[in-house]
Amino acid sequence: MGKYLKKSPFWFFAVFLLFTLIATVVAAQEIAPTPKVDTGDTAWLLTSAALVLLMTPALAFFYGGLVRKKNILSVLMQCFMITCLITIQWVLFGYSLAFGPDVKGVIGSLAWFGLKGVGLDPNPAYAATVPHQAFMIFQAMFAIITPALILGAFAERMKFSTFCIFSLLWATLVYDPVCHWVWGVGGFLRADGALDFAGGTVVHINAGVAALACALVLGKRKGYPDKISPPHNLPFAVLGAGLLWFGWFGFNGGSALGSGSLATSAFVVTHIAAAAAGLTWALLDWIINSRSTVLGIITGSVAGLVAITPASGFVNPIGAIWIGIGVSVFCYMAVAILKVKFGYDDSLDAFGVHGIGGMWGALATGLWATKAVNSAGANGLFYGNPAQFLIQFKAVIVTAVYSFVMTFVILKVLNAVMGVRASEQDERIGLDLTQHREAGYTVLE
Repeated sequence: MGKYLKKSPFWFFAVFLLFTLIATVVAAQEIAPTPKVDTGDTAWLLTSAALVLLMTPALAFFYGGLVRKKNILSVLMQCFMITCLITIQWVLFGYSLAFGPDVKGVIGSLAWFGLKGVGLDPNPAYAATVPHQAFMIFQAMFAIITPALILGAFAERMKFSTFCIFSLLWATLVYDPVCHWVWGVGGFLRADGALDFAGGTVVHINAGVAALACALVLGKRKGYPDKISPPHNLPFAVLGAGLLWFGWFGFNGGSALGSGSLATSAFVVTHIAAAAAGLTWALLDWIINSRSTVLGIITGSVAGLVAITPASGFVNPIGAIWIGIGVSVFCYMAVAILKVKFGYDDSLDAFGVHGIGGMWGALATGLWATKAVNSAGANGLFYGNPAQFLIQFKAVIVTAVYSFVMTFVILKVLNAVMGVRASEQDERIGLDLTQHREAGYTVLE
């Protein structure tokens, strides 16, 4: 079996084709619905979905600029493959597992397999003023970017064939269940009252902790840390960070699922937190290293966007400033101290920024959340409700433990079956040429 997988790494496309044929038969039994929607809310949600989709190629530029030039195409290819692969997974069964009819608070059933029953009428349980398919495709963009974030930990050293299988398994066995726990009707963390407006727990803690597991299982890059060159194209990384910031307005603002005051508040605090975090990181660089750096300020800004994600629909502008300041302090410590002390090679600091930043954001929601912003939310510790902080803490621990263990198991199984790491020779030459037979740059003499 292992020999077959190594020779035919894309056998799973045949499985997707089979699922698609089955889904076509099932979907044909549906009755065409009569839409009853708010056009303004729908326009905003579809626009937000497009903004979130943009974040994945933005991430490709951000990550791609930070690796060595011999690996830039591998990063771009991984991001685009995830966009295609997870879209099909989401349509066939991922959405049903994440948001479908609840099974014991743990997972959705396959009642919506192939989007059966997911039509153009609103689903009041999730978004009462937009077509169900609009909500579905908006959530698809979250399902796409979450596993893409993980690749920052194993950049420059994972086999592309294994990467494809890993991404599919991780989305199905880790992302979809956690998504159901937090956002799905009947999910046990949602029932507990955990607040996660746009994905601090579902997206960033989940992906960030998985990234740590990947870094530990795959091991260090050859020559790390002494012989690893600095980022090969910082302007690419700045472009990626800027597009991420832009797309994040859809990420957070769109999670209001409407175009009213809550979307406005989420939009405003998202920008404020990113600015506060970027400024704080630049100041930390200045104080500790005697100079502020471009890499530092864009890293801080992205960390601010990560941290405000779970809180964006629940906190006011002052709370956003404190969240932005705090995340740069904690993530700076994780990147500059924690990673060095323990010696793991998280190539692009996926855990240091998304894992740590997501944890801080989730916990900070339990501190600064206020019903004055969102009456459907809850007050946090600083607004008289210490219980909310404990609820947030539970959600952080449950998600982190589950994500780490499952990711570790998936990688160990894949390593036994088909191997996860590129050969030493492939890694030395670069994944662009060895995995894709292409070069990112042509040098003319």
